Amino acid sequence: MISGSLVALATPLHKISLDIDWGALKALVDWHVDQGTDGIVAVGTTGESATLNVAEHESVIRCVVETAAGRIPVIAGTGANCTREALTLTKAAQKAGVDACLLVTPYYNKPTQEGLYRHYKTIAESADVLQILYNVPGRTACDMQLETVLRLAEHENIVGIKDATGDLDRGRQIIEQSADQFAIYSGDDATARELMLLGGHGNISVTANVAPARMAAMCAAALRGDAEQAKLEDAVLRSLHKALFVESNPIPVKWALAQMGFIEDGLRLPLTSLAEDSRMTVIEALQDAKIQVKTKF
Repeated sequence: MISGSLVALATPLHKISLDIDWGALKALVDWHVDQGTDGIVAVGTTGESATLNVAEHESVIRCVVETAAGRIPVIAGTGANCTREALTLTKAAQKAGVDACLLVTPYYNKPTQEGLYRHYKTIAESADVLQILYNVPGRTACDMQLETVLRLAEHENIVGIKDATGDLDRGRQIIEQSADQFAIYSGDDATARELMLLGGHGNISVTANVAPARMAAMCAAALRGDAEQAKLEDAVLRSLHKALFVESNPIPVKWALAQMGFIEDGLRLPLTSLAEDSRMTVIEALQDAKIQVKTKF
């Protein structure tokens, strides 16, 4: 079972051409391995899946798998609001050799709970790769209810859920009512520590993009039940948890990575670079976390 600090990796883009920066992407993967990150989620929300075409999506997954080279697990974001497209992406990720796929609930078309169940069941029955559900109603206008999660957890290929609601009571219910082999991951950095102390298996993290070693240490402490150490590690990251959402993700985290010298500040429309009046908020949070900024802004 994959556990610990799983970075929701940003996809680097060149600032002018907005093409994928393959060199920077490979360097980020190597950096996360060196920093102790427990796993990489490629082309999720933070990886700008919404602005990459299918060919780019599949190419990023292959690049991350090849660069990671088995050193840490790779989870591919393969969700879509069209079941056929999600299945195509999931099969491509399976072929690329990922350890698991992460599938967001279908956005915009607002399916019923039965529609959600059939969507995921179809993919699980058609692609022989481990799959993790992803519930983030704040972005999708689609909320997967507990009963649907538990129904899907019975399928052997569906092994967990990323819950990004920040609702610890909901997380507790999933943990208490699902089977032991079903993993619950936080998708909300601000409440991840508490969820892991309740029995969650890890954190699929935005903050880990800029503070991988600290996030890995926090997750490790929480997973071994060391609440005091986890609290101490998390305290250093609290400002980042908030500042990296001062505008829509991944706008702040990509700007922060650019200031750290890892990537260019490239975002595809309709996303735009971090507004000037938000930049000091991110800089101060980086400073609070003792992260050095290499460029002037």
